[in-house]
Amino acid sequence: MGKKKGKDRHGKKSVLVKLPKTKCCESRSKCGRCPLRMLKEGTLPPGYTVKKRRLVRVDGRSFTKKDLTKVA
Repeated sequence: MGKKKGKDRHGKKSVLVKLPKTKCCESRSKCGRCPLRMLKEGTLPPGYTVKKRRLVRVDGRSFTKKDLTKVA
């Protein structure tokens, strides 16, 4: 689901980018992909925010998971 940024030519280590869920599961212990947690930590993709426990775009347009993977 998340993009893997593999080793480049210079041998730097790869980093896995976590994609947020589209809706919060409302558990007491938030999962690592929870949009609320990612908003608080500042790791949401640019142009996205959370309203009423759902992931939304800042400009109000709709999006798909495919669009989300392109941004992340």
